[in-house]
Amino acid sequence: MASESGLANGQIVTRFAPSPTGFLHIGGARTALFNWLYARHHGGKVLLRIEDTDLKRSTTEAIDAILDGLDWLGLDFDEAPVFQSERGSRHVEVAERLLEHGHAYKCYATQEELEEMRAAQRAARQPIRYDGRWRHRDPSEAPPGAPFVVRLKTPLDGETTIEDRVQGAVTVRNEELDDYIILRADGTPTYMLAVVVDDHDMGVTHVIRGDDHLNNAFRQLPIYHAMNAIEGGWDEPVYAHIPLIHGQDGAKLSKRHGATGVDAYRDELGILPEALFNYLLRLGWGHGDQEVFTRDEAIAAFDLDAVGKSPSRFDLKKLENLNGHYIRAADDARLARLVAGTIGSEIDLALLERAMPVLKVRANNIGELAEGARFLFVKRPLELSEKAAVLLDTDARKLLAIISARLAAEKHWTIEALEATTKAIAEELELGLGKLAQPMRAALTGTTTSPGIFDVLVLLGREEALARINAQAAAAD
Repeated sequence: MASESGLANGQIVTRFAPSPTGFLHIGGARTALFNWLYARHHGGKVLLRIEDTDLKRSTTEAIDAILDGLDWLGLDFDEAPVFQSERGSRHVEVAERLLEHGHAYKCYATQEELEEMRAAQRAARQPIRYDGRWRHRDPSEAPPGAPFVVRLKTPLDGETTIEDRVQGAVTVRNEELDDYIILRADGTPTYMLAVVVDDHDMGVTHVIRGDDHLNNAFRQLPIYHAMNAIEGGWDEPVYAHIPLIHGQDGAKLSKRHGATGVDAYRDELGILPEALFNYLLRLGWGHGDQEVFTRDEAIAAFDLDAVGKSPSRFDLKKLENLNGHYIRAADDARLARLVAGTIGSEIDLALLERAMPVLKVRANNIGELAEGARFLFVKRPLELSEKAAVLLDTDARKLLAIISARLAAEKHWTIEALEATTKAIAEELELGLGKLAQPMRAALTGTTTSPGIFDVLVLLGREEALARINAQAAAAD
């Protein structure tokens, strides 16, 4: 077995191998991240293989979505992607080598025979598996021109143990395996064969994937062993099978739990890539009490020993809180561009950027940032929310008229000057500052929630701010 200290060329090679039948699933993104981090931590290579042999379900759009999602997360690969569909002849070549050297055989069993076999096994309450009926028969016994599949000869007795880097030692009795198909009747290779051949040819030393593939490892190892006996150099990889991600209810993460694709977290939920990167890193892996990691810190700290054996639970609220941390740390110009894309209309990017320091204090996603920024770009007359309309009664509108007159005389349109003037008005009227700020906020934004009222005044500017206040004050007449 390969190991960190005993690789043939001294270099660790990992791979991420998605099937392009849809978006980049959140679980796949974490698998890609763990492969990427492990390779980067050890100074190795991480490769990408697109397993697109299911031509009916694999689409160009899905491939593009996967590549886009990986790029958005900042996961780069050290070589161009390998497309499994382009390697069919190589897979067939290995199958023929296995046939030639007696490690595989042609099976001429018909579908009817196989169904009878399964029915008998079900009736006897036996495991449903191929019974090896053509394992020792000569192909000449089959009718001329009869279709056949090629099956691998798996070990009949003994047991196989995998020293999994996450799961620990896992042992399976070889009698539990059957002689599975490696070439279909139409001559096309199966997944089990293609994966092993591709991993070998790509020089993969460590297979890091979901633990739903653990059983596959026991079925794939006999191909390594057989090809190693035939030509040498087919060392089995180090396996690390990561527990799956579950929802808060403990069930496997699925659409009923909400968004499952990386693109939805970006486009619909307004999550930043660095936040999702950090959250996925901590989903099933730990490093003391540290929760927030830069990319360099993640690379320096990550290793497989700290990956847990139990499924992790996806907590959207925790992700959003982490996203809020990254929003507050993000560059204002970058956030302004992201928010502009969400609002979708022609807006003043410079104004939006100036607003970011006060908007991002309370936002946990891009949508909340956009919602908080809308007051900057709405046109007069403002549409009032129900709560704002209740606030702007006759007395409040009279207060707005007083406030407007005093603010219009303000020489310096700064937070400090505006705050001082408004406090002076409140004292003169023997009112709390909130009694003035509430109707001002309703008049300026059309809502009852916003950044600090003096920030709002400065961001809107003298002309627009006074125009909005005057529009509501006039309604008292």
